[in-house]
Amino acid sequence: MKVIILSAGQGRRLLPLTAEVPKCAVPVSGRTMLEWQLREISRCPVSEVVVVTGFGAPAVEALVARTRGLKVRTLHNPFYALSDNLGTCWVARSEMDEPFVLINGDTLFEAAVLNRLLTAPAPAPITLAVDAKSTYDADDMKIVSHADRLLKVGKQLDPGEVNGESIGMMSFTDAGALLFRKTVERLMVRPDGLKRWYLSAIDELARERHVGVSSIHGLEWCEIDDHADLAAAETLVEGWRQAPERGFVVRGGAA
Repeated sequence: MKVIILSAGQGRRLLPLTAEVPKCAVPVSGRTMLEWQLREISRCPVSEVVVVTGFGAPAVEALVARTRGLKVRTLHNPFYALSDNLGTCWVARSEMDEPFVLINGDTLFEAAVLNRLLTAPAPAPITLAVDAKSTYDADDMKIVSHADRLLKVGKQLDPGEVNGESIGMMSFTDAGALLFRKTVERLMVRPDGLKRWYLSAIDELARERHVGVSSIHGLEWCEIDDHADLAAAETLVEGWRQAPERGFVVRGGAA
């Protein structure tokens, strides 16, 4: 299984930490966000990781170059300053030629989260990892689902319908990869293509019944958008330090 991580953004809500380095290179309890992601991915049945870079690409490439125990390479989005993450997916579409997992660069997760997504039965060509809680705020990427099917995904959904949130991780079968690529290419031709999130493509595919959901409720994950999220993440990842490294090393960085 290939994993594609979208790490092209600067993360302006974390300024001044992201003045010169991208969000994924910001330290969280002794490791950068990307290092935490790669460490946990190394504990899963993944053959290769492609990190899509943009702002501060040299910092990401340096982290990748120091990584041992996991096959990782980068792919650069030269248009990162002009596009949102639908454009980043468009740049990476040539990598989406086989089953893969797509992960947001600001989503931290314990290995059990990815393992559950990879081992759960796929209810559709595309499967979103989702969680649920009692209330949702404006930043949450909310969903409406029924049984194991995704009906809608977006930040502006009717609160009365919402019954979960996307955690920023999803898997694609061969058929799902093809559907996603074609939808991304079609949406990027539109006048607003550069300003779209890739989940707008997932929302369209959900309405065509191509997307399922897989709950990771009870497992640990977080999304880091701002300084409050970063502080919460510092506490969360402390509990992951006891997990075995399984050969994963970042030379010259955190062990």
